[in-house]
Amino acid sequence: MNNILIINGPNLNLLGKREPDVYGNITLEDINKEIKSHFKNEDLKIDFFQSNEEGTIINKIIESEKKYNAIVINPAAYSHYSIAILDAIRSINIPVVEVHLSNIYRREEYRKKSVTAEASLGVISGFGYYGYIMAIEFILNNLVREK
Repeated sequence: MNNILIINGPNLNLLGKREPDVYGNITLEDINKEIKSHFKNEDLKIDFFQSNEEGTIINKIIESEKKYNAIVINPAAYSHYSIAILDAIRSINIPVVEVHLSNIYRREEYRKKSVTAEASLGVISGFGYYGYIMAIEFILNNLVREK
């Protein structure tokens, strides 16, 4: 069985309330349910983790290597400046795919750079919650699925 960890960063617990014109009305709980439903027929365990605290996210990334085959991470605002999260991603030996709900390249100038993306295999941005599904599909089809 493949084990994938989805990490969500700061303020994503406010989805559904925060900036609905950017993020829509879907909550993080709704997103997690959609992801679970999409992969219900896969031999796959998906765990979800959300924190507003940088150190807690770093610890989770570092610990993940023992339990998971891959990580899908939405570092949220931390993606724009957290060298510490970048270094944590670089320190592990499992694939990491970065996801953003909104298209960061259509947003404010300071949101157009993702330092954490430098350590990720790739970035999926602008497809809403479906970006998580795309990331998991990529991981399963290209990286961890036993053939």
